[in-house]
Amino acid sequence: MSFEVYDLIIIGGGPVGIFAATYAKMRQAKVQVIESLDQLGGQVTALFSAKKIYDIPGYPMIKGTNLIQNLIKQTKQFEPEIHLNETVQKIDQEPDCFKLTTSQRQLMTKSIIIATGIGAFQPRKLKLPESSVFEGKQLQYFVNDPDQFNDKDLIIAGGGDSAVDWALEFAERAKSLHIVHRRENFRALESSVARLKETKTVFETPYLISGLKAADQQQIQVQLKEVRGKKQKTINADFLLVNYGIISSNKYLNAWGLNAQHGLIPVDSTMQTAVKGIYAIGDVATYPGKLNLIATGLGEAPLAINNAMNMLYPDRRQPAHSTQLVKNLPQFKNN
Repeated sequence: MSFEVYDLIIIGGGPVGIFAATYAKMRQAKVQVIESLDQLGGQVTALFSAKKIYDIPGYPMIKGTNLIQNLIKQTKQFEPEIHLNETVQKIDQEPDCFKLTTSQRQLMTKSIIIATGIGAFQPRKLKLPESSVFEGKQLQYFVNDPDQFNDKDLIIAGGGDSAVDWALEFAERAKSLHIVHRRENFRALESSVARLKETKTVFETPYLISGLKAADQQQIQVQLKEVRGKKQKTINADFLLVNYGIISSNKYLNAWGLNAQHGLIPVDSTMQTAVKGIYAIGDVATYPGKLNLIATGLGEAPLAINNAMNMLYPDRRQPAHSTQLVKNLPQFKNN
């Protein structure tokens, strides 16, 4: 069986992976992105879409969801191949390329860029036997559509930055808002908690969620129990949003021969891993002095791609600046 051979396969469709695809197409690489989730954006989309980000160059402030939308709009100009709901299971080194086995197919590539961030992740779920009855309906762990909470009775459970950030986002948009935490003190930034206390949000502390029941008008009844006391109360709401954090795993890295340590891949100054032709960028890559910022990963993407392309095509002379890179691309010729 013959396979089409790509210049680059990018594993991971978070912000760093999306921009890597954009830059690879600027370099006129034959490139494909493989993402295990059903949407692009990685953690930013799944967990922090409403979070305000202040360290992206050119933006005084931008929400996570807007950042991902802009990155997708940018990459669509270059039309890279993007495959969602697909997981890379195996990487085999062939004489002149790599063979990837995914959950759906096999494909060949001359080089690989790993941009998987913290790896596969899932939410820490509410550990109640009745939770599954409400999950995906009144009980949610991710915010896929913020507008669904407008003018609704909402309960948010959790005490970290994600819970408090979402509470700040919905404090004025929800009909009513309760935040439930097992301690009086929150792990979130003190300034964020102080801002939340200035809103109409009702703080339910120190309470745990002890039970769930169906309520009238398709609402959910959330039963609360005081952590070290005997007080109990119930609250009816349209939605319960649980933000107890995430469980992540990069176990698959161990099978790829990349000398991964604690879910991180060591790289050299070219972003290349222990395996020639495989590069790592973003939060999954580690080197002395590394800072896990989106801005850092966005800068690592061109570095990895340029080094990969120079290795694949040493006789090609390519300019480094984007205005020169794109001038020969069909969609930019008349610009």
